[in-house]
Order: sequence, then C-alpha cells, then structure tokens
Amino acid sequence: MQLVDRRPVSTPAMWRALFVLCLGSFAILLDMTIVNVAVPSLLDALRAGFDDVLWVLNGYLLAFAVLLITAGRLGDVFGQRTLFVTGLAVFTVASAACGLAPNSGTLIGARVLQGVGAALLTPQALAIIMATFPAQRRGAALGILAGISGLASVSGPALGGVIVTYVDWRWIFFINVPIGLVAIGLSYLWVPAVRTGRRHRLDLVGVLLGTAGLLAILFGLIEGQRYEWGTVARGVTIPEILGAGGVLLAVFLLWERVRPQALLPLGLFRNRNFAVWTGLTAAPWFALSGFLLTITINNQTVLGMSAVQAGLTSLPMTIVLAAVAPLSGRLTDRVGGKYLVVAGLLLFAAGIVLVGLVNWTGATSLTFVAPLAVAGLGMGLVFAPLTTEALRDVAPAMAGAASGVLSTTRQLGSALGGAVVGAVLWNQLAGALHTRAVSASSQLPPPVRRPFVDGFASAVRGGLQVGRGESG
Repeated sequence: MQLVDRRPVSTPAMWRALFVLCLGSFAILLDMTIVNVAVPSLLDALRAGFDDVLWVLNGYLLAFAVLLITAGRLGDVFGQRTLFVTGLAVFTVASAACGLAPNSGTLIGARVLQGVGAALLTPQALAIIMATFPAQRRGAALGILAGISGLASVSGPALGGVIVTYVDWRWIFFINVPIGLVAIGLSYLWVPAVRTGRRHRLDLVGVLLGTAGLLAILFGLIEGQRYEWGTVARGVTIPEILGAGGVLLAVFLLWERVRPQALLPLGLFRNRNFAVWTGLTAAPWFALSGFLLTITINNQTVLGMSAVQAGLTSLPMTIVLAAVAPLSGRLTDRVGGKYLVVAGLLLFAAGIVLVGLVNWTGATSLTFVAPLAVAGLGMGLVFAPLTTEALRDVAPAMAGAASGVLSTTRQLGSALGGAVVGAVLWNQLAGALHTRAVSASSQLPPPVRRPFVDGFASAVRGGLQVGRGESG
C-alpha cells in the first residue's frame, strides 16, 4: 500500500520548501546559457572542434527537453521529492564531471548527463508547489519560481563572462557542486515527501516512443540551421528527421489512448483550462527565444560588443522580470491571470518595438536599458499567470505528468522560436555578407576567391550558432 502524506504544511514550512525548489531550478536553468560565453576558452583549452563545442551547448538542451514528460510521470510513480533529489544528485555529479573533463568528448557526455538531471528535477518543482501550497497561495509561489527561473535564464551569459574572465572556465561547472549539495541536504529537511496515494506503473513503450519523437523534433529545430535544413548524414535530411519525429509522436498518442496508465494521460487535455493555457505557454517562450537571439546577434555583429557586454546588456530585462514575476503571481491569486497575460504580452511587444527604434550604429548598453526594462516588465507579468492558470484544476495524481507536459511545451516554443527567427536572420545576414565577401574576393588572385567566399560563409554560420546559444 502506498503511503500518503496528507499532513498540513505550515506557512513557514511552505516557503522553506519553495526556497529549496528555487535553488535547484536556478542552477539547472543557469546552465542553459552560462556555458556559451566560454566557447573560445573551450576551443583553446580542450583543442575542440567547433562542432564539438556546439554539442556541448546543445547536448544539454536536447537531453533536458526530451525527458521532461517521462520525468514528470516518474514523479507520480516514485514521489516528487525522490525525483527532485535524484535529479539534483545527477546534475551535481555531472557538473563536477564537466569541470574535470580532460577532452571535449567527456565534456559532451557530462553535459548530456547534466540535462538528464535537469529533466528529472524540473517537473517536480511545479508538482510539489501544487501539492504544498493552497490554491490562494500558489500564484505567489509560482511567481517567485518564475522570477528565479527568468533571472537564471537571462543572467547566464553575464555571470559566465565574469567567471571565465576572472577565474577559469571550469568554474562555470564547479559552481554548481556546492549549490547542489546544499540543495540536496535542505530537500530532506524542508521539502515534504508528497505522495498522491495512487499507485502508478511506468509505460515503457510510451517512454520510448515519446522520447524518440521529441528527440527527432527538437534535434531538427535546434540543429536545422547548422545543416542549412539539408542533409545531416548518409542522405538523411533535417525535414526527414522532423517528419519522422511527427510520425513517432502520432504513434505515441495512439498508444497512449489505449493504455490504462499512460505516460501522458490524455484525459489531461479534456481539462479545457489545462489544454488552452498549456498551448498558450509556447507563445511567450517562442517570442522570448527569438528576441534574445536577435538582440544578441545584433549587439555582437552589428554594434561590435563583446560576448560579456552583450550579456550585461540584458541585465535590465533580467532585474525587472525577477522583481515583477512574484508580484504578478500574487495578483493572479486575486484577479486571475487572463488580463495579466494580455497586458504582459502587449508590454513585451512594446519593448521589442522600442529596441528597434533605439537600435542605431552608435548604440551602447545604456541605450537599451529602458526598452529592455519594458520587455522584462511584460515577461514578468506573463510567466506566473500562465503556469498558475494551466495547473489550477489539475488533480494531484496528475500533477507530475501535467508539469512535464507544461515544461515540454515551454522548451518546444523556445526551440521553435530560435529556429524560425534564426532562419530569417540567417537568410538576411548570409545574403548581405555573401555579397560583401564576393566583392572583397575580387581583390584576391582568382585561385583563392572561391575558398575565401566559402570560408567566410562557414565562419558566419558558426557565429550565428554561437550567438544562438548565448541567447538561450
């Protein structure tokens, strides 16, 4: 018989638990972007090829995103605190392995393991909040978590730049070890062992189908620009990989319909509130990913900022987002989330327009302070209400699965935003720079003109990939 923890959680205990959840979430989301400014150091120290470094960046994202649904259901099976601590432990060990890596292959493997730990942890944080906080306090709690998550996601390049510049690139990984150890210890002290009282079994066929389908879709979206949406290897193309992913996900959904204890309970989507708000969740992450990619590449390639300067430019957005998200969570508890989301998206759009208006040749980091603060205000108003409204009516027995679906939707929106905006940027940037390269090559001897133009195009592709990574 499965034990059920139904003891009421006191108010101080709730906030202590939230502190631990935020600590773990901060570490894993920081690692999505903190590594990117270390690319030159990695190339030099590990004598890595550029493709290797791209896998250091993307291996973490792929492992993280494709396992979220499975990890959410594992929380329902084994208990959310157990999976939260397991994820922290895997992430902490993998971080130490990253810092000690003697070569790029070891680092890539450790980064993938980091992504596994991050995936195990992420859905549990949301599910534990849903089980621990009463309905009238969840918005505030989710707002704080959203603020911390936004702070981690956007501040990675700036913090990574400081560590790489003044300490050593290995410490962008080692810094996670003490954080992870402290969070593991505090988890057993402060995070309640919430159990639903319902016994679940893990759908292994569903795990294989869902993971393979998501892996194909996300690989295609993340790596598509790198391969110019053409052939990857042995005649297999990016569109074929995306198509295979779509077929696998369709088979996955058909399989889940006939499973009594499915990996993805399709009954979740009969909850109209969950279905609508989860679908809407992809939109702001699509917009944020595309915006950060655009401004990062603009600041470095057009305005000539260093990677650290470009990262620091985003600080106004980071600070305002982190400050506003908890307040929007409290407002969600009082007035509901619909109006906050609409207002937030309008403010974010206004911030984007303002960035475009002030973006001129002599612009500096200070030029973007006010526009990015407006954009941060908008995103700060959006994140907490989206999560609160999506999970509001979800049954406790489904909390882990619902959190996994919601987290996966965020990652798909983010990957799609980067892919679409990246394709547009690439087409515009590559066309303009190709024209310049051809013009410049006319000053060279004929035998070296074509190699010069081809090499220039390769360098531009690489720069776009790194810029995309730095945008998160």
